[in-house]
Amino acid sequence: MTKGGMESVEVFTTEGKGRGLKAQKEFLPGDVIFAEPAYAAVVFDSLTHVICHTCFKRQEKLHRCGQCKFAYYCDRTCQRAAWLNHKNECSAIKRHGKAPSENIRLAARIMWKIEREGSGLSEGCLVSIDELQNHVDSFGEEEKKDLRTDVESFLEFWPPHCQQFGMQFISHIFGVISCNGFTLSDQRGLQAVGVGIFPNLCQANHDCWPNCTVIFNNGNHEAVRSMFHTQMRIELRALAKISPGDELTVSYVDFLNVSEERRKQLKKQYYFDCTCEHCKKQIKDDLMLAVKEGESKPSADMVKEVIQFSKDTLEKINKARMEGLYHEVVKLCRDCLKKQEPVLGDTNIYLLRILSIASEVLSYLQMFEEAADYAKRMVDGYLKIYHPNNAQLGMAVMRAGVTHWHAGLIEAGHGLICKAYAILLITHGPSHPITKDLEVMRVQTEMELRMFQQNEFMYYKMREAALKNQKIQVMPEPSNENAPSLFHKKE
Repeated sequence: MTKGGMESVEVFTTEGKGRGLKAQKEFLPGDVIFAEPAYAAVVFDSLTHVICHTCFKRQEKLHRCGQCKFAYYCDRTCQRAAWLNHKNECSAIKRHGKAPSENIRLAARIMWKIEREGSGLSEGCLVSIDELQNHVDSFGEEEKKDLRTDVESFLEFWPPHCQQFGMQFISHIFGVISCNGFTLSDQRGLQAVGVGIFPNLCQANHDCWPNCTVIFNNGNHEAVRSMFHTQMRIELRALAKISPGDELTVSYVDFLNVSEERRKQLKKQYYFDCTCEHCKKQIKDDLMLAVKEGESKPSADMVKEVIQFSKDTLEKINKARMEGLYHEVVKLCRDCLKKQEPVLGDTNIYLLRILSIASEVLSYLQMFEEAADYAKRMVDGYLKIYHPNNAQLGMAVMRAGVTHWHAGLIEAGHGLICKAYAILLITHGPSHPITKDLEVMRVQTEMELRMFQQNEFMYYKMREAALKNQKIQVMPEPSNENAPSLFHKKE
């Protein structure tokens, strides 16, 4: 079953997992298997005034819709592109007196699209909105209560002159949003800024060690000629060689967790038991729970005590980060590492989590040498755990490379930036803003490395002069969020 631009995949039914996607031809790492525009998408409530409602890019100055005073756009091009989807919303917001929550806005956009086009197959879609999983029957009491609240709010917002839908269908749409809402990120891919529905992507099943990754592409409306504009879309990209007939899988959760924890998370959020090979055989769990080897191997009680201490410290760190107390975060990390280092192995996830936070916060505080040391240890651990073409691994290696560069460790910095670039070329592609930024850094560090190799003394002299004249590029303030997860789950 193929449809407009989706010739290379087909939907099939898998035993025990329902529908899935299968490759129709061979793909190599980095190939785009398909790109899919959003069926409907909205910006998160908390960011509606700083993110463009068309391309989801973060911008300094945005134009506000003069009618509803709620929607914001980069420019007239984005505003015009949005009108088909915003027209009904605009008048409904004016009638209602205020904009409802993101869930209600997304459901309404889906219903207006159904009103325009019907609920059958849309162009380029392999399945219709009617056929998407809603898992409403699996909802717990709390989720059912939230669902009822959402349906009531929707009915208050939905204009009387628009097509009226039955309660069951409205509940189905909210169930679809809850289980299939995909996280949209800003142009740097670092912050989750919205949620969208992509029916074809919804068909890809989960595997903790997948053969594909999903990248959100904000599109480009900056070209002078509109024929060169590209629309916002997701891209399903191959991470490994895929043969015709192979199932296409993506990971719904971060791999950096033992199999039991990943399975719990998947059951809670997506209502299925993961039966992937890595979960069944608990592959890499031993690495993630590694303890120090050697003659003075720590006792089980000591390991248990240090892990509990790590968990408590992570809670304190989160609190301190929320309050912006970064020096306190550094102190907590240093104390925790002192306890962890004699007991936990180099790939233990509790050690890696602390190293990651310490390197990020120290970089922000411009204590680059200490940050670089922690970043190097974090990357060494990640390389043993993650799939070699994992987007989160690529981002972590990039961060470590920039930290080394700032610390004046040009050889290690350039090496890490090259490594990150090789990973992101596959996971994000050459035209993604992050990959482009990385290419600029790669060229810059290569030039500096050549200078360093020719005359070390002169290199440091020039570097010192450059730093005096120009404020060193400050790292972005540490985020309290994890990297955006694949599917957006309403908390």
